[in-house]
Amino acid sequence: MFTYSSSQFQEIINFMLKEAKRRGASDAVAEISEGQGLSVTVRKGEVETIEQSLDKQVGVTVFLGHHRGNASTSDFSKESLKATVDAAYHIAQHTAEDACAGPAEAELLEKNPMDLDLFHPWNIDAAGAVEIARIAEGAAFSVSKQIQNSDGASVSAHHAHFMMGTSHGFMGGYPFSRHYISCAPIASVGGKNAHMQRDDWYSSSRLPQELADPAAIGKYAAQRALSRLKARSITTRRCPVIFEAPLAAGLLGGLVQAVSGGALYRRSSFLLDSLGKQVLPKHVSLFENPHLKAMTGSAPFDEEGVKTTARTVVDKGILEGYFLSTYSARKLGMKTTGNAGGSHHLTLQSKKTPKGGLTALLKEMGTGLLVTELMGQGVNYVTGDYSRGAFGYWVENGEIQYPVEEVTIAGNLRDMLLDIEMIGSDTLIRGTKETGSILIGSMTVGGK
Repeated sequence: MFTYSSSQFQEIINFMLKEAKRRGASDAVAEISEGQGLSVTVRKGEVETIEQSLDKQVGVTVFLGHHRGNASTSDFSKESLKATVDAAYHIAQHTAEDACAGPAEAELLEKNPMDLDLFHPWNIDAAGAVEIARIAEGAAFSVSKQIQNSDGASVSAHHAHFMMGTSHGFMGGYPFSRHYISCAPIASVGGKNAHMQRDDWYSSSRLPQELADPAAIGKYAAQRALSRLKARSITTRRCPVIFEAPLAAGLLGGLVQAVSGGALYRRSSFLLDSLGKQVLPKHVSLFENPHLKAMTGSAPFDEEGVKTTARTVVDKGILEGYFLSTYSARKLGMKTTGNAGGSHHLTLQSKKTPKGGLTALLKEMGTGLLVTELMGQGVNYVTGDYSRGAFGYWVENGEIQYPVEEVTIAGNLRDMLLDIEMIGSDTLIRGTKETGSILIGSMTVGGK
């Protein structure tokens, strides 16, 4: 499947590290990768795009004491590799000294990377991908005559492998895969001045056999689009708000960003100095497990080669750890948490999780707003102020009454996280985050 073998990758990395040492580098880090992908989009049964990608790149970071320079190339010839090392060396000569710059300490590096089963090829060609996309979109159209248009259905298969090495003696890498199927139908009602609503759904996995049935994806996306028709606004009020599971993952992402090293050492976080303090209710905990087999958020080591470990990030509401790389940890006078490149697989759990999925959570809420889409970027991570456009459904007596549009939900992220009343059992994995829908006790909903 790949042009280069892992042994060839090692040879190239070793060559670059030796070149860096020959030039006078005190330390060096090199990483090489190669990938291939197929992506198709079908709209109204017709092929709209077919994209096939082949890419490769090697990069090197050279350290001259606490001076750092980086360069990369897609040309793997020895002449190009030498020129790339030279470029990184010259950049390092002219950069300002940074006392925190440098590779990760040797004792923190992963010596024996475990196999986490992250590579599952999807033997599919363009014709096969187009057929799957047509099945998904066709299933959406079959749900109702009110769905006669769409933003398309897409199928993607991506395969890649990489290797990284350091002058400390670390060498590690592995192949990985990512695949998805998506569909975005458009529902309409009325004649000449038709009211239209769009929604979508997708399934993603490293394993092609674990992707949801394309027809099921299309039908569910269609049902979501149809349920949005005849939406109305509501008057401004304060009420409970449920973030549907896909959006709840984004809410969790806000917490992660606020307690990540970059935001902390720049003092641009609303959760500064929160270690050992309450950031979530006592019934909520957050766990990070990088070693789950075949999961998108799994990795035996981070982007610096630092060994990853399973840990409790938030224990019964108390923040137990930040998300730190080697650099951000040094800036804070702390130790890396193996999160160079971001968080690994996170699971948000609550002791207050009613059985019965989203339906049960709606009944627990009683009256309030279920939010299924957010618009805009109205989040200030320095202050925590939160204000975003929203689409959702008004709920009374635990039952959805009608769709709601043209509203804004507002609050403060610190208060919102502490005001989580329950987490639904409708658990969903989106990227590196696993959570059910989240019920916030009270937010301001701005309408008419």
